[in-house]
Amino acid sequence: MRGHVRERGKGNWYAVLSIRDAQTGKRKTVWRSLPGAAGKREAEVECAKLVQQIRGGDFVLSDSATLRQWVEHWLNIGAPGRRRQAVEPKTRERYADLLNVHVLPVLGHRPLQKLQSSEIDALYTALADKLAPTTLNSVHVTFASCLNTAVRTRKIAKNPMADLAKIPPRGEPDHGIALDEAQLRKLILGFRDHSLYVIVNVAAFTGARRSEILALRWQDFDPVARTLRIERSVEHTRRHGLRVKGPKTERGKRTIEIDAGLVALLLAERDRHLRLIAGIPDSADVNLSLVRIPDGALIFPAPPAPDEQISFTRPRTPQGVTEAFQKVATKLGFADLRFHDLRGTHETMLLDAGVPVHVVAARGGHDPAVLMRSYAKRTKTADARAASAIARIARNVTGT
Repeated sequence: MRGHVRERGKGNWYAVLSIRDAQTGKRKTVWRSLPGAAGKREAEVECAKLVQQIRGGDFVLSDSATLRQWVEHWLNIGAPGRRRQAVEPKTRERYADLLNVHVLPVLGHRPLQKLQSSEIDALYTALADKLAPTTLNSVHVTFASCLNTAVRTRKIAKNPMADLAKIPPRGEPDHGIALDEAQLRKLILGFRDHSLYVIVNVAAFTGARRSEILALRWQDFDPVARTLRIERSVEHTRRHGLRVKGPKTERGKRTIEIDAGLVALLLAERDRHLRLIAGIPDSADVNLSLVRIPDGALIFPAPPAPDEQISFTRPRTPQGVTEAFQKVATKLGFADLRFHDLRGTHETMLLDAGVPVHVVAARGGHDPAVLMRSYAKRTKTADARAASAIARIARNVTGT
């Protein structure tokens, strides 16, 4: 790397740098203005600093690319963060939505290298009146990760986020609702005549995620051992459509024990599938032992369209299950209940019953710390038990 200074016009000093391109191996000449140089000596000092930056890997070439262009590139390479790994497609879609809806309409036209912290501060101030705190914080975290990658790849010298006047707070996360036993009984009985009845039971009594339940195959069910093997999940993205994939972590692969009642429900569901395969009506009393379920058949395949035969290997759309669930739950008086709350209900009830945290975490495919932070909700039963415990302690302490 070489460099020298030149004056263009009275007092306008420039550093002329000869830099070898890391990819092509060819040299190219880069001109960099030195506005702080009052004379040739000062210009040479500033030029020497630039040479040191280049040798240390801190020099950033001038680039006219806009923030929008950089965001598109970042998303295309997988939206990597500190670990420099591509995120899951569903997460990438979430990042794209946050940036495309809330950031790029305001700042997308700005040159990436000229983006100022004051502009980001102004954006956050405007968004604070429109977004929930948790959503605004998600915008900030995603935007910061995007710009941090630009720093790592030498697209910008410094992340303007470092000079923000105020960072959006995380806000209080919504961990949903944990039903008590009476509420759960009411909910499940309300689904008795609905096509989601068995799915709701599986969610409530295994704590499995919606995507995991929809990916269950009959080969994952062992009625003798009373177990369900969970090692896959269904994902629906705009780019890939509906597909089955593995879990995010090895912790997500697990085999869990289930109760006799749930075993009976699943066996009845399997008999129903066998009758569909053989074309035997429900009222016919026949031996189904010779009927075989296709390899890879799902326990909860997608319902067929009118005048269409059922495909036992085509998964349901997760969003469709959620919408159908919320419609019935609302009619039953649970307007704010999400399908995912069945998972939280299952784990909270186990914690309330005194099951060790690590056991509940393993059953749900959780990190124990995440379980305690996200799902240790207060229920009426737990609160009453806590009040009873403190009353007993008080009596022992005061003697009354």
